[in-house]
Amino acid sequence: MDEYISFEQIPFGSDDFANNPESRCPCLLLVDTSASMSGLPVMQLNEGIRVFKEELTEDPLAVKRVEVAMLSFGPLQLQNDFTTVDNFQVPHLSANGDTPMGTAITMGIDLITKRKETYKAHGVGYYKPWIILITDGTPTDNWQHATQLIKEGEARNAFAFFAIGVEGANMDILSQISVRTPLRLKGLMFREFFMWLSSSMKMVSSKSPGASNTLPSPSGWSEL
Repeated sequence: MDEYISFEQIPFGSDDFANNPESRCPCLLLVDTSASMSGLPVMQLNEGIRVFKEELTEDPLAVKRVEVAMLSFGPLQLQNDFTTVDNFQVPHLSANGDTPMGTAITMGIDLITKRKETYKAHGVGYYKPWIILITDGTPTDNWQHATQLIKEGEARNAFAFFAIGVEGANMDILSQISVRTPLRLKGLMFREFFMWLSSSMKMVSSKSPGASNTLPSPSGWSEL
């Protein structure tokens, strides 16, 4: 997450960004809520998301800089558009339906593109957005187009895409979708994963723009 684009020369254009002109660290969560996630998995996922907000809220700078959006798929639903952590509403997710992963990824990339345009329009700098995909299944829609969008976006340094596979996930397809090697979650360690993600976001947002970052090891929650 080393890309920083500054637009200090552009006047601020909205009350929101005028009140908080800090550079933004966008983080988009794409979470699988298909029927196979029912029961304990979706319960643990809800708890992990709650912890994610709680941990970020404890960091004053992260509250100003980290923006979170969430799309759930199964069926597809925008739970939160991009907003600062203090305004992020933790949803109560339930599991049902299929796994329209390709559609979710495509919509997520569109959200990222539009948010970056908003930053530019309001003179706010931003770091490279993170897209986090969490799934326990196999796509039930066309995912090849989304794969191409990810490869093109990563090549342009437009975002960083991470795929996390829960037990039952089709890791072969995730390996084709993601440029980076997908990681498999240990059991249902959603809480530990989201603590790692919040720590990573806090670390990035605490550095000077353009500074390099050494992220925490994912060994506590992933099967490396």
